[in-house]
Amino acid sequence: MKAPAIRIERWTPESRVALALALIVAALLAVGPLLFDANIVDRLTTLFIYVILAVMWNALVGYCGLVSIGQQAFFGLGAYFAVRLADLGFSVYPSLFVAALIVGALSLPLSTIMLRLKGGEFAIGMWVVAELAHLLVNLDTLINGETGTSLIALNAYAIGKRRALTYWCAFAAMAGLLAVVFVLLRGPTGAAIQAIRDNEQAAESIGVRVTRAKRLVFMLSATGAALAGSLWVATAVTFQPRTYFSPQWTAYMIFMALVGGLGTFEGAILGAVVFFLIEAWFGGAGVWYLVGLGAAALVFALALPRGIWGWVEDKTALRLLPVGYRVKLIGEPDVDKGA
Repeated sequence: MKAPAIRIERWTPESRVALALALIVAALLAVGPLLFDANIVDRLTTLFIYVILAVMWNALVGYCGLVSIGQQAFFGLGAYFAVRLADLGFSVYPSLFVAALIVGALSLPLSTIMLRLKGGEFAIGMWVVAELAHLLVNLDTLINGETGTSLIALNAYAIGKRRALTYWCAFAAMAGLLAVVFVLLRGPTGAAIQAIRDNEQAAESIGVRVTRAKRLVFMLSATGAALAGSLWVATAVTFQPRTYFSPQWTAYMIFMALVGGLGTFEGAILGAVVFFLIEAWFGGAGVWYLVGLGAAALVFALALPRGIWGWVEDKTALRLLPVGYRVKLIGEPDVDKGA
């Protein structure tokens, strides 16, 4: 019997259309402050930050397999260094990005310690790092312990200008990090980290430089979470350590990644949108809002273990922003067997 002809493909007609639509949406969002009212601009800024958090946690856990419950350490440190740099006289908006780079640099020596830990040890170790970072920040006299402080430098800007600048910073950060993660996952490093996730020993046996690949993703995730934290303090203005170093931030990341689809590029974005909508509709319900989030996460874990986008992929083999490859039987319907 003649073997069926196959073709290896990455981009499909659907994914090309999706990319074109994404670029159109990005172009519209880029001029958001000129098109939308103040309330929508503020809400979109929040959504951009949530997308950053979801994509960073998904890259760390969904693709590299490094389960962390302490990413609030980087979120809080990003906000802290933004406040500290502004207090030292640095221009406030560049400080948001410089703060993230500082945290990313600090994550390099931290990675030499943390990446020695495996599985649950790594997860708990990151939580310990977050608590330690919280305590150290409280020692800074500028912060006044749990009383906190404010990003006073923002007062130099009129409210409308400040809202627009914060929006553009958040949009640029989200777009830039999405592009970095997308390119990373489509290259050799993306294949390496997914091999590490599936079987670290097997990946090492075929020549994957495991520690270097894990360190790269660890540092990228730390930098992204820190940038989200610095942007958040620019929207909230006030900085209180217990708020920024709260485990709820990592809980939000977990929720977004799991609901959207852990280990899928589109899923992290979708999960952030779902979380944003839930918060917009039910965020004023107090403690019941948190109970509802937990119940929703449980329902999704039981009914859709691969998340919303994972379920869509299983049913339709649809990939809008593919980072892997697909095997197509020529003359037959698509067969999705790519990474």
